[in-house]
Amino acid sequence: MLGNKAKGATSHNFRFALISLTSLFFMWGFLTSLNDILIPYLKGMFSLSFTQAMLIQFCFFGAYFIVSIPAGKLVSKIGFQSGIVVGLVIAAIGCALFFPAAEFHIYGVFLLALFILASGITILQVSANPYVGVLGPEKTASSRLTLTQAFNSLGTTVAPLLGGWLILSSISAATAEQVKMPYLAMSVTLLLMAFIFSQLDLPKLGKEQDNDVSHSEASHKLSFAKHKQLFLGALGIFMYVGAEVSIGSFLVSFITLESVSDIQPQTAGHYISFYFAGAMIGRFIGAALMQRIDASKVLAVHAIIAIVLICCAVFGSGSLAMWALLAVGLCNSIMFPTIFSLSLRGLGDLTSKGSGVLCLAIVGGAVLPLLQGALADNFGVQSAMALPIVSYLYISYFAKRSN
Repeated sequence: MLGNKAKGATSHNFRFALISLTSLFFMWGFLTSLNDILIPYLKGMFSLSFTQAMLIQFCFFGAYFIVSIPAGKLVSKIGFQSGIVVGLVIAAIGCALFFPAAEFHIYGVFLLALFILASGITILQVSANPYVGVLGPEKTASSRLTLTQAFNSLGTTVAPLLGGWLILSSISAATAEQVKMPYLAMSVTLLLMAFIFSQLDLPKLGKEQDNDVSHSEASHKLSFAKHKQLFLGALGIFMYVGAEVSIGSFLVSFITLESVSDIQPQTAGHYISFYFAGAMIGRFIGAALMQRIDASKVLAVHAIIAIVLICCAVFGSGSLAMWALLAVGLCNSIMFPTIFSLSLRGLGDLTSKGSGVLCLAIVGGAVLPLLQGALADNFGVQSAMALPIVSYLYISYFAKRSN
């Protein structure tokens, strides 16, 4: 079985694999966070409404819904490491498409590029998240995944600083030239990473046909009745990603409100780094906490605090509202990896398929921001920020039943 195969690998190989995987978490965090910079830039470039601008997140996270299940099947056939290489190559193609999108100044091509980029990241998620989970004891899987996700947050922290400088500095420009070179450089970087990962000597895990199980066990299907925790966790991922993306997508618009700070978009873009830096710091702390405290209890506390902070942002003003919303990033810190690992408990040889189901639920990042965009167009940005409260209420429920 996959677990037995994992036990057969050396702890040295496990450590090396975990170190290698951190680069992936950093890179897809960087690429995902850049969307929060693209939204106000392209909104101004193409004179979009909030709902139209949220199509950026809809196309990006919609790819998870379309690609996740095929990605799970692909990874179960070729293994985690080969899945990582395929994901990196597809993501590189998506980044390269930003060049013609900018050259021809077509919003639809930008959306296509984002969809392809996200398709590659989806395969990376399906490959890397369960890979981290099986590289050690199941009991500490949440801690390991939280630690590697901290490097994902490092990427999301760095990206707004760099993106704000390279992209938002020209928000009033007449062309989309500023996105050409950054995304072309990332395309080259992703291809280089794909080559490196194809050459690394990592534990050969994730191939369904390599597992020591009977044919009937290998072909076992996932069902809600037998795997209720997985499917409830998938809804948790849907709610969490939707909330995190909704908040991040509107941060620049929220911070630039006259009632909040009334600063320029380029400066506001830098504040997004505080949002994701909170997630990074929280993940390092959370990884240590969950070595000693049950992961479900830590998850519940973070969800409740997030609800309180969002209420302060919606009903407050000035610095209080701004910093309360930014502080939600600290609460988000442990949520994705904790929900992910709690949902995969006990799946064994169905882990790669379960991972595909969970990554499918990342489509929440497409749906909830679009709903929030419609609310912002009709009721204003600050009022629309109340929507994520529903997500954190459900996460607190999931945490309680996972105890």
